[in-house]
Amino acid sequence: MGSFFVWFCAIPPALTLFCFSAEVFAGLRPRRPTLGQGPDVQLAVVIPAHNEALLIADTVKAVRKQIGSTTRLVVIADNCSDATAELARTAGAAVAERKDQLRRGKGFALACARDFLSAQPPDAVFVLDADCRIAQGNLQQSANYAVALHEPVQYANLLSAPTDAPSLVLVSNFAMLIKNLVRARGLYRLGGGVTLFGTGMMFPWRVFLQLDLATSEAVEDLGMALSLALAGTKVHFDEHLLVTSPAAQLSDSLGQRRRWEHGFLAHSIRTALPLLLLGIVRRSRHLVALGAHMLVPPLSLLFLIGAVALIPAVAAAFYGNPGPAAVLLTAFAFAIAAIGAAWTMQGRAALPWRALLRAPVYVLWKIPLYLRLLSARERQWTRTRRANEKN
Repeated sequence: MGSFFVWFCAIPPALTLFCFSAEVFAGLRPRRPTLGQGPDVQLAVVIPAHNEALLIADTVKAVRKQIGSTTRLVVIADNCSDATAELARTAGAAVAERKDQLRRGKGFALACARDFLSAQPPDAVFVLDADCRIAQGNLQQSANYAVALHEPVQYANLLSAPTDAPSLVLVSNFAMLIKNLVRARGLYRLGGGVTLFGTGMMFPWRVFLQLDLATSEAVEDLGMALSLALAGTKVHFDEHLLVTSPAAQLSDSLGQRRRWEHGFLAHSIRTALPLLLLGIVRRSRHLVALGAHMLVPPLSLLFLIGAVALIPAVAAAFYGNPGPAAVLLTAFAFAIAAIGAAWTMQGRAALPWRALLRAPVYVLWKIPLYLRLLSARERQWTRTRRANEKN
């Protein structure tokens, strides 16, 4: 029984570490961007905004510089108590305002956008968060590509911060680069579909029309991607377009990560194994890869679970059963090698050596986040405080 218990503790974290490593190694090499051909389609850019008076005008002006005269730019002023709507109109956007304190969150804002656009529907809808910028790429060609595919496209989305930012912020940004670029590439190569990131999302109108949007889920984008996968629709990944947003201040980062990671873990518990089994039954490479992806917890939690599992494994090794420890240590070696390769090939500019050495501190810094999961899981969408914004 003792040996069985040790193997039982060792195998799940080892498998998730190997899954993580496979995605990272598969995603190290950049993909060639794919551009849409043929005549330009009608595009609408939708920006959900809740109390974004500090930055909405600059966001609207930046987007207007990157779109053609036929592209519609719509700001959804969602339960705003400030001048978001007025400033967005002045900057040149069409504005839809909604007031419903009981139904709050980006999902309801996107549902409002769909209703607003339905009178004159576009061919494609691009969703951009209010604090984001399109750092590279051509938005019109991206829309053409999604419409030609008849399926959604998720474009690269990264966090940005000055190199003199606190080390924990830089490590957090690097973790996001692993998730939203390297692992996304790997997942797409392995399975042909990815999840959604909440911003930088391009939907053909036919798909946008069918989405279950009106929800207050903390990570409504992940729920949409999983629903699409079960319905047989893949979310494609492309690097032609890069969307960036400023990293949250250190004091707000833990709350932001709590919302993202609690939401992911809730979906993982409900859907990972069913997706994996359904993929095997349907012989669907997409569903199998997506199910395996959902089994992998956020990076810090992955290493924490593996470290805890090592305790009985190492103890068993001293009593003549080295197998579980050998498997776990091998899995750790692959994961660390994968992260090192990703840092070497993609992350050195974003994460200098001085900050990289703080990575173990970052893992420990997030322990309260996971402890809170046991007592007070984050269940609803909450907006992260912006830079220079008062409480």
